Amino acid sequence: MVPAKQNVKALRVGVVGVGHIGKNHARLYGELATAHFTAIYDNDQVVAAQRAAEFGVKAASSLEEFAEQVDAASIATPTSSHFEIGRELLMRGKHLLVEKPIADNTAHATELAELAASRGLVLQVGHVERFNPVLSALETRLTNPRFIEAHRLSPYPNRSTEIGVVLDLMIHDLEIILHLVRSPVQTIDAVGVPVLSRGEDIANARLRFENGCVANITSSRISPEQMRKIRVFQEDVYLSLDYQNQTGEMHRRTAEGLTREDVEIEREEPLQRELAAFIECASTGRAPKVSGFQAAAALELAVEITRRING
Repeated sequence: MVPAKQNVKALRVGVVGVGHIGKNHARLYGELATAHFTAIYDNDQVVAAQRAAEFGVKAASSLEEFAEQVDAASIATPTSSHFEIGRELLMRGKHLLVEKPIADNTAHATELAELAASRGLVLQVGHVERFNPVLSALETRLTNPRFIEAHRLSPYPNRSTEIGVVLDLMIHDLEIILHLVRSPVQTIDAVGVPVLSRGEDIANARLRFENGCVANITSSRISPEQMRKIRVFQEDVYLSLDYQNQTGEMHRRTAEGLTREDVEIEREEPLQRELAAFIECASTGRAPKVSGFQAAAALELAVEITRRING
């Protein structure tokens, strides 16, 4: 449950880019007791005015005006603009939550991460599945993953099509898998096919890590169904988890044979948890769950997979 608003001094927060994703950021910031939602900025002034009226905040006429009204901000604009907007706001001393991918190339990603670190600012990146209660359930039961299989499927989105499905969808699973395995990638096999976009719309990558773990990841944005699932195998346990429905089951080997049990998961909205965590980090200086440097590592892997796909 979202806590009720309280009469306490809260961090001033705003949203840059209030399209499909940014609108959800705005909605939730307006509900968080720990945030004082003050401003939005969008290049489309008509959309900005509509969202400002909807959420009862000011629509800034420029990024400079926006920066004067916030202490922290979400950037939910197209990926190609993340670097310029992020750098400008960091230079003005603002804590940032940048939607994934952090940037459209690794040099820009690293520069943003280093700039935030040098100025003592929080830079969190919107890998929202890290805040899904399903992942918490997985982390508490995982000790030594040996094989990981991830599927992320969706219908054609008609947005974010300036990037391929690896940077659009697969990067979520890549970041999670790097977090779980914690070993350098040794080999990459990848294939992808463009169907409705200039970049790949369906892709598969098989990663082998130096510690022996293997991950097989499939992502598609031309599927008739939606699916966000991960299966993790280790020597004594097999876990199957559904991010979308926030359900899971565990198969374990015991002296009596194989057992199956449901994984108890307390359902919560991952984006709400992500934004609340960002405000806490920006207010206290605590390190974010997904830092700029971690997001840059996931981006580097996604870019390399894309390069292998394109030959």
